[in-house]
Amino acid sequence: MNYGHPEPGDWNSYLQRFIDGKIQLVFGSWYDHVTAWWEKKQSHPNIHYMFFEDMVEDTGREINKLCSFLGLTSTTKEKEQIRHQSQFDNMKKDDMANYSTLEVMDFKISPFMRKGKVGDWKNHFTVAQNELMRTMRRR
Repeated sequence: MNYGHPEPGDWNSYLQRFIDGKIQLVFGSWYDHVTAWWEKKQSHPNIHYMFFEDMVEDTGREINKLCSFLGLTSTTKEKEQIRHQSQFDNMKKDDMANYSTLEVMDFKISPFMRKGKVGDWKNHFTVAQNELMRTMRRR
């Protein structure tokens, strides 16, 4: 659905090419990209990571962490507005968040934001594929 990415082909071969680092995205290998920023975060205190699973578990807590990181004091009303706007279903409808205005995306194939369900990967990865991904993380 992203014209900037190579043709995926079937899931099994795509996943293997992805794990082998043969899928070069706009920013290079996804794994190298994410790992480099994760490592950079260790020595640069101005990088803040937020995880989808944590936002789903306790959005208010994560908003408080972000406000603290940014040195902001927000009112309860402002935090509630942020919580509302950062809910998956609201972001999926928001053209500024869902990439629907980017011409490089073909939403006839797939939306950029799919389900917003923690753990949905288990419906797509086999146990063996998950193990391959775990191996990738240890490289």
